[in-house]
Amino acid sequence: MKKKMMIYAYTEFNLGDDLFIKVLCERYPDTQFLLIAPRLYKVVFKDLGNLKVYASDSVLFRGINYFFRKLKLHPNFMQKFLADQGDGTVHIGGSIFMQGEQWVEYVANKESLRNKSKPYYLMGANFGPFTDKAYYEEHRRIFQEYTDISFREQYSYDLFKDLGNVRMAPDIIFQLQYDQAAGNAPEKRYIAISVIKPSSKALSGFDNLYYEKMKDVAIHFIQQGYAVHFLSFCQHEGDQEAIGQILSLIPAELQRETQVHFYKTDIDEILGALAGASFIVASRFHAMILGWVFGKPVFPVAYSSKMINVMQDAHFDGRYTDFAHLAEVTPEQVYESMARNSLDVTLQANQAEKHFEQLDAYLLPAPLVEGRRSYES
Repeated sequence: MKKKMMIYAYTEFNLGDDLFIKVLCERYPDTQFLLIAPRLYKVVFKDLGNLKVYASDSVLFRGINYFFRKLKLHPNFMQKFLADQGDGTVHIGGSIFMQGEQWVEYVANKESLRNKSKPYYLMGANFGPFTDKAYYEEHRRIFQEYTDISFREQYSYDLFKDLGNVRMAPDIIFQLQYDQAAGNAPEKRYIAISVIKPSSKALSGFDNLYYEKMKDVAIHFIQQGYAVHFLSFCQHEGDQEAIGQILSLIPAELQRETQVHFYKTDIDEILGALAGASFIVASRFHAMILGWVFGKPVFPVAYSSKMINVMQDAHFDGRYTDFAHLAEVTPEQVYESMARNSLDVTLQANQAEKHFEQLDAYLLPAPLVEGRRSYES
């Protein structure tokens, strides 16, 4: 009988998190997955026949939750009901354990949805940043009750490695399957710049400096004969706004050499833009990962320690910057990085399969599980 699994993920139309869901569902075509998300996610994943999206912004969904909340029976009845109907839960994502101001209430609400009698898999995450030891201790207690936990970098793994259910593997997107030949050949060589709004990443005071630096990089590459494609991975987090700010700083005659790609529901458009680029300036974590997967030289602009941790884990020895040193970066340095900032991630792609070891054992027939293990070894 086909298993039914609940998916918990970040559903704010963020490319990286949506790719996690895509990879998960495509790996297990004979499993029925359930996802609570805004109704537009039905468009994002229209080609995934084994994923059912329950529209969290529908009148019916919100009305049922409101009814049970007024009766003081459960604040999120529909989420709890759907989780209880399945055979387990997969919580998949990257930066899903960042400590917030109201973390005690947030963690308690999340735990109230978990059915402790059913398997619970945490996949592909990193832990932190956090400042409160109680935050770490509470998650340490909770993690012991999970079926399986796979972190994506060494730092997070080291925090919990003494727990018997914790493992580590490179980011899940390292093993993304994408046919680069399917895209149209670009009319002109170009670089891709994935952008962020620094203040949305708790980097207050850096917005103007960052926009100026990305403008300078774009102009320099245009002067070297390249077009420049700006990529927004997540409108909700300010990427689209940031592109507007950067473009406003570029002279009108040079703006003709730019294009923009705003991700909302079309995953293939953004993947195609990255796959067709000659070089990628990656402020987004998964722009860095995807650039490496597509065999492109990448200049990372690290907005958090998670990017630096993964660079170290992958033994990346190219040039990069973080925001503490952003003011020192010159366009010439970025341009010169095209010649040296490539990375062979074949090993990481193979190792990323390990995130799925325990879930394979639960969802796949035994002969298929053994076949995959033999292939990977």
